[in-house]
Amino acid sequence: MGRSSDPTAQPFSDPKLVSAYAEDTPRKVPGLADLHRMAMLLLAERAPAGAEILVLGAGGGLELKAFSEAQPSWRFVGVDPSAEMLELARRILPPHESRVRLQLGYVDDAPAGPFDGAVCLLVLHFLSRDERLHVLKQLRRRTRPGAPLVVAHHGLPARGEAARWLSLSAAFADRSGADAARSAASGALMAERLQVLSDPEEEELLREAGFSGIALFYAGLSFRGWVAVA
Repeated sequence: MGRSSDPTAQPFSDPKLVSAYAEDTPRKVPGLADLHRMAMLLLAERAPAGAEILVLGAGGGLELKAFSEAQPSWRFVGVDPSAEMLELARRILPPHESRVRLQLGYVDDAPAGPFDGAVCLLVLHFLSRDERLHVLKQLRRRTRPGAPLVVAHHGLPARGEAARWLSLSAAFADRSGADAARSAASGALMAERLQVLSDPEEEELLREAGFSGIALFYAGLSFRGWVAVA
């Protein structure tokens, strides 16, 4: 994934989007707080006391806040290509900021580690298959053997039907009322713009990147989450 090819940087430089992120994301992602807690528990299953965790796509700081509150001995490196989103993270992290290092950039800019675990939430659906594979390989290079990786993003239980599942997620996020036509249009647009893979395709990518012990631990409409071992 080259610096200029990452499509996540530009949308998350929009001041309106950034200002609404902390409020909008829990509304859009089913059980977001529970997803953060599940991710923390899966990391804790293998991470030692005083673990150092790499969080890729850490802008906004929601998962960093949840992890640092739940694990007061852990330290974190949060990497994100959006300066605006990192500033948002800085505003919500006190009083835990002393244990969090925020870094502007992409996975290639992340420290070499090795880290005791890695997390990448709500990011990979923006990337092509080749870009995802690069990101996953770089995360594997930066984690200790046996360290856990937790990822979650838009996905599909089986190949096809992307518009259907994304429309359902759009309907879930629309708390103003059931507008089926608007949800269908939003789902179709997301299906065009996002790189949504099926569960078998996601798991094959993780294996190709060098991970094992791959398990689906979370599914909420079009959102899916996996844990794997380096």
